[in-house]
This record gives sequence, C-alpha cells and structure tokens, in this order.
Amino acid sequence: MMNYLVVGSGLFGSVFAYEAAKRGHHVTVIEKRGHVGGNIYTKEIEGIQVHMYGAHIFHTQSKEIWDYVNQFAEFNNYVNSPIANFNGEIYNLPFNMNTFNKLWGVITPEQAKAKIEEQKSELNLSGPPKNLEEQAESLVGFDVYQKLIKGYTEKQWGESALKLPAFIIRRLPVRFTYDNNYFNDRYQGIPMGGYTQIIEQLLASDLIDVKLNVDFFDGRDSYLNDPNTKVIFTGMIDQFFDYKLGDLSYRSLRFETEVRDVDNFQGNAVVNYTDAQTPYTRIIEHKHFEFGKGNKNKTVITREFPQDFHRGDEPYYPVNNQQNKQLYAQYVNLARQTCPNVLFGGRLGLYRYYNMDQTIMAALELVKREFE
Repeated sequence: MMNYLVVGSGLFGSVFAYEAAKRGHHVTVIEKRGHVGGNIYTKEIEGIQVHMYGAHIFHTQSKEIWDYVNQFAEFNNYVNSPIANFNGEIYNLPFNMNTFNKLWGVITPEQAKAKIEEQKSELNLSGPPKNLEEQAESLVGFDVYQKLIKGYTEKQWGESALKLPAFIIRRLPVRFTYDNNYFNDRYQGIPMGGYTQIIEQLLASDLIDVKLNVDFFDGRDSYLNDPNTKVIFTGMIDQFFDYKLGDLSYRSLRFETEVRDVDNFQGNAVVNYTDAQTPYTRIIEHKHFEFGKGNKNKTVITREFPQDFHRGDEPYYPVNNQQNKQLYAQYVNLARQTCPNVLFGGRLGLYRYYNMDQTIMAALELVKREFE
C-alpha cells in the first residue's frame, strides 16, 4: 500500500483522498487554513449556510458526477437565476427575452434579433475584433455591452476592455426565450446543509489523517524526501517551484460578509453590479440558496471585490492568456523532469478555471490513472 500526502483539503484533494483510502491506501491531508473544504467551505451563521469564499452552485451535464456527489449530501432544486443591477436598472441574466424586453421593449425573438443585428451593423468594425470590447459588441451589440458587460468585466479583470484580449469572450450566452436559468446543465442544485459536510464525509475514513493550520512549505523538504510517499499538490504550481521560471498570473477576491437585521435584503441569491462606479461585482444573499431557510429576522450578505493578486494573497482565478499558458507548460515539463512523485491537481495545480463538476472529474481521472 502506498502512502499519500494530499496538500489542500478542497474538492480535488478530498475526492482523491476518499478514493485512495477506499482502496486501502493511507492518506495524510494537510491544510493551511483552519478548516477543510478549500473555497467551497460553508459556515452556518444565523441558521443560514454561508458560502464563505463566494457563491458555489453545483451544476453538471454528467449523471455520473451528479450521482457521485449526491452520495455525500442531499441537493435541493435551486436554479441559478442571477439579476444585474446597472445604476438601479434591473435586468435578467443570462441575456434573454426578459433582458431584451426591458432594454428595448421588444416582445418577439425576431424583434430582439433585429435590434441586435442593427446595433452590430452600426459598429463598422474592420477585420476581426482587436480587443474584448469589439468582440463583445460584435456578438450582442452596443446596449447589452455597455450596460451588462463592460463595467462588470473591467472590475473583474482590473483592466480596460480595450486592453483585454478578444479571446476572453469567445461567445456570450444569448437566449431568445423568456428563460432566466443561467446554466444549460441538466443537473443543478445546492447541498442542503452546505458544502462542508461533503468534504467532511470524503475525509471521514480511518485511513485519512487531516491536519489543519499546516503549511506545506514549512516542511516541504521532509515531505518530498520521503521515498514511501506520493504527494498530491493542489496549490499554485509556480509557488511549488519557488517561482523559478517566473510568476503565473492570478486574480484575487476580497469578501465582506455581514448580518443584516432584515428577513430579505435583495430578493435574489445573486445580484451582479454591472456599472463601473460600484466597487464590488456582486452581492450574494445566502439564504436564497436554500429558499429562505434560517433566521426569519436576519439575513447574511456578502459583497465580492475583485483584487489584483500579489504573492501571499489568495489566488482565485488563473489568467489563462497565451503567455501564462506557455509558462504553465514550462512548469509542467519541470515537474515531469524533477518531481516524479508529485502529482498536481485542482484549479491552481493544473492552472485552469474549473467548475466543481470538472474538479471532481479531474480528481477521478487522476484516481483512474493512479490505481487502475
């Protein structure tokens, strides 16, 4: 039997630990935070399950992944239907007939399509789009871009849309139906009782030792020099190698969570603020994820502020431009050459934006390669 050291107790690391222990292997999980769960960690406040690191809505097209995660929690039938607030004007997301009716007064899909085509024809773009602004306007026209994309995107990336590459928005979800369901995935919902219970069950085996408040880098040499232990590393791959090839780029977030003395603060779980002046990108009202469950006299809200990333900050989003993809490929080659006993995983280890179902798929693929 092999010993495994899993660095990070998020979804990827916890799924791998569960599957390894199920096959009789001993696993030690170390976590630098004081709790398990990584960024899907939820905490009960005022009887409300609060998503402490941003909203997490589980959605997938895969029945296999849906059945897998439902082993560990019962999911409700929450459907993600965010709204956009542009200087007090409220619009439905994703862009659909409700959005277009509010914008232009159009009623039929033909009218909406004609309005978008009219606006696109007025752009007079020559050649392929040169930046994100041109790309977005060429897809949905001026009005949708100005009110619902520009401000939000520039806050998210910390950069003018004129300087952002066009490939960031290859396509935009545009629906010519009156349907506010954000995801096309067949299966979606929120675990009743929060996500933390899922991680706790994944890590509940007698063959898994969990150690909190332990930083891998404080004892890296001892971990890596143990010939009887394989390491599953879910942190930043560039940090693992002391940034010797250079720094990969990330975006960070800051959260402001507060209890409000009202039953219902905004009437929806997710409200995006798409104007440039509001410093945060969205407000989450957590009780709506479980249809109002919790204290009837209080609610919990979280504002999300995108941040530039500096070493020591919490990385949330890889910046997958061409330069970073090339640098990441160099780190992958370095790992193959120098660290045969280290396997990288998760958003940071694989330097990819993963949804939760994709994270579970990637972990199970590693399990298959490792054990079958």
